[in-house]
Amino acid sequence: MIELANIKKVFQTKQGQLTAVEDVNLTIKDGEIYGIVGYSGAGKSTLVRMFNGLETPTSGTVAVNGNIISKLTGKDLRKERQKIGMIFQHFNLLWSRTVLENVLFPLEIAGMGKAKSIKKAKELIRLVGLEGREETYPAQLSGGQKQRVGIARALANEPTLLLCDEATSALDPQTTDEVLDLLLDINKRLDLTIVLITHEMHVVRKICHKVAVMDNGTVVESGDVMEVFKNPQQEITKRFIRQDANPNSEDTDEILEEMLTAYPEGKIIHLTFQEEQVKMPVISKIVRDYEVELNIIQGNIRHAKEGSIGSLYVQLTGSEPQITQAIERLNQMKVGVEVIEHVVES
Repeated sequence: MIELANIKKVFQTKQGQLTAVEDVNLTIKDGEIYGIVGYSGAGKSTLVRMFNGLETPTSGTVAVNGNIISKLTGKDLRKERQKIGMIFQHFNLLWSRTVLENVLFPLEIAGMGKAKSIKKAKELIRLVGLEGREETYPAQLSGGQKQRVGIARALANEPTLLLCDEATSALDPQTTDEVLDLLLDINKRLDLTIVLITHEMHVVRKICHKVAVMDNGTVVESGDVMEVFKNPQQEITKRFIRQDANPNSEDTDEILEEMLTAYPEGKIIHLTFQEEQVKMPVISKIVRDYEVELNIIQGNIRHAKEGSIGSLYVQLTGSEPQITQAIERLNQMKVGVEVIEHVVES
């Protein structure tokens, strides 16, 4: 288990003090895949570096498996770090070493015997799907293959925790999904706790059990992924979800502003369905029972770790009481309902 209690991190700069993380409290259970999402500058990378002692909190405690990482130094800290693997956005491979030699590197540092370390490294290379590429150099690999080497290397010391700092940000969408599928498989096989730092809600939706949303150094919202997608509370979370629902749009917020202008009558509503609601005749029931007109603007279905999530933007028109009753009924049917009244600019 990982427990972060009242974490605060302040940096001293030429301009004065800069608070990067403030009042963060998180609990991550063993075996969970936990996503921490936020835009650039939200403080998420600073936060994750406290998990393995690369950064020390100004105040508060970071405990991993009962050990207070934030209080360890020297040999004790190095020993604890061996139980924490980390993969990075730009792979951080040793370019003069082959795939096998890259995976061997942490085993050499740990002092494992040559024969045993080679056997283990080859097993890890097989695990990440690179069998046959042992003697290949990083320059000869694709981005996804390089990240697979990074994952194998991070698993070399049999960590109990794997930290992923924007691990898929440099990859194309298809390769991102392949790497996420690999992480999900490793989580199941090894019962490995994984913490993902990302600015892509797609990554969170695909493999995470829980998510924390960061903004300006604080966690503004957290919970089960399906619940957060269905009932986002904070504007920044809603924006992440809107962008995930419309990944082909250059600016989803701008489109929503155009929708609000184009459809001044009635209300623009974002409906979120989970699998049990998808099977229900929700739309036809609302139109029939409440005498409202419903115009479908945009919709899709996305897959999450715990099931499918349906997203539908609609325009409801009719009398104000009818629209209000229709929205109340949607809530009773456990459909996520967000009335879009305005879009906050970035």
